[in-house]
Amino acid sequence: MQRIKLTFENTQGNELSGALELPNQKPLGYALFAHCFSCGKDIPAATRISRSLVEKGFAVLRFDFTGLGGSNGDFGNTNFSSNVADLVAASKLLKEQYQAPSLLIGHSLGGAAVLAAAKDIPEAEAVITIGAPSDPEHVSHLFSDQVETIENEGVAPVQLGSRTFNITKQFLTDISNHNMKEHIGNLRKALLVFHSPRDTTVSIDEASKIFTAAKHPRSFISLDQADHLLTNAADAAYVGHTIAAWVERYLSSSSSPHESTPEPEKGHVIVKEENKAFLRHIKTDHHNWLADEPLTMGGGNQGPDPYEMLLAALGACTSMTIRMYANHKQWPLEDLDVELAHTREHCQDSADCEQSGRQIDVISRNITLVGEKLTDEQRQRLLEIAGKCPVHKTLENKIVVQDKLVDNS
Repeated sequence: MQRIKLTFENTQGNELSGALELPNQKPLGYALFAHCFSCGKDIPAATRISRSLVEKGFAVLRFDFTGLGGSNGDFGNTNFSSNVADLVAASKLLKEQYQAPSLLIGHSLGGAAVLAAAKDIPEAEAVITIGAPSDPEHVSHLFSDQVETIENEGVAPVQLGSRTFNITKQFLTDISNHNMKEHIGNLRKALLVFHSPRDTTVSIDEASKIFTAAKHPRSFISLDQADHLLTNAADAAYVGHTIAAWVERYLSSSSSPHESTPEPEKGHVIVKEENKAFLRHIKTDHHNWLADEPLTMGGGNQGPDPYEMLLAALGACTSMTIRMYANHKQWPLEDLDVELAHTREHCQDSADCEQSGRQIDVISRNITLVGEKLTDEQRQRLLEIAGKCPVHKTLENKIVVQDKLVDNS
């Protein structure tokens, strides 16, 4: 699992803090997770559900809404509408730098937020709610004793969990102005509703309202003994694993966004863009893999970088050539390792350069030959053979790269 810290701006110019967790292989899809009211992206439930999805091959972006956790802005100036706008901004980030989210997941009020945001995220194919209210106005019961003060004075401090937040009149006005029944009825995406009959924060009746307002395909799963915050790790893991199994039939691109790419001919390689950063999908006639840049270069580190693949090609060819020669000679070579590194050195430091002041590319190749019965003469000969591998010869030859624009109209 890889975790990448991301920051992005919302429509108000506030910098929001996010965490993108990626599996160690090409993601089956990208999920956008919305946390519960006044919580943050790193609460146990959000973390455990996300990582359970990552275990099953999905990438998940969690982020703090404006004014919460690591995100800038004043929570007192936010409302349900701003949360929805933050979700759309997070979706835009994924679309531009990785891949548009195909799953929208929301916990508690975050569940209502993803239901409202779904219309503005057309690439999303499935929506999942967990302990969610059918209407954002439901959260007002958390501070019902302060509603009159908020209405009369415009703002009041409210204790939510262990923290105190300023809730403003505009917040109350905003949560009363959303037609969630219409949002849910026009969802046009697969819907999965999780809720616990023992939830004392958001009644399971709210799940019934969501389910009734939605059209097919829709599914409901009871969380039995779980509490609202899914404090039992097993409950959160169950939710994540169940989402991964349920959503598979609804994702049109769950296996690969490039399934329609024609099979390249033998000896040809096709490189397709996976995102607008550095992630690339590489395909040959029988194989697929990813190339990327490390985190320090602005990439996602989901695959080797181009120079690592260059070294890998030379190293693999070197190893194969040595083995083929040793087998042909029936020499007692038990094993071999090839370690390579690439550097650039100034010409005056190298006897191979005729022009001082310039730099040349240097590949160091360390070869380990394992075999107690190998003679010194055999070891030396195998070292000479390493220099005769085809990729080595190609790199030392003058290489001509012929570029041609292909009409894709």
